[in-house]
Amino acid sequence: MPEPRFAVAQLDAIAPTACPCGQARRAFQEDWNTLATVHLTDIHTDSRAHFHKKMTEIYIVVEGEGHLEADGNIIPLKPMTTVMIRPGCVHRAVGKLRIIIVPMPPFDPADEFEV
Repeated sequence: MPEPRFAVAQLDAIAPTACPCGQARRAFQEDWNTLATVHLTDIHTDSRAHFHKKMTEIYIVVEGEGHLEADGNIIPLKPMTTVMIRPGCVHRAVGKLRIIIVPMPPFDPADEFEV
C-alpha cells in the first residue's frame, strides 16, 4: 500500500520547544513537507522581538488577549484575531496568549533572528 497522502498531529501532545515567543509545539516538520508547518504557541507575557528573512507566518489567536508589535505598529489581539506576518517584519506578541502559527515555508530555526 502506498504512503498516505495525509498527516495528523495532536498539537497538545507534542513536547514544547522554547522559542522567542515562549513555548511552541511544532507539527508536520517531516522531510517531505515543503509547504508549511503548524505550531501551537504559548506566548509569555513579554516575548522577544524577532524576524524571519524567508518565512511568512499566519498567527491565529485561540486564547487570551494582548497585542502584536509589528514593524512598530500595535495590533490588538483577542481570540479569533488573525494576522499575516511577511518576511522581514520585526514582530513580537505581548500578553498571555495561545496562538496557532502557520509558518510558510516550514519552520527553519536558521531563519529566526532576534533583534
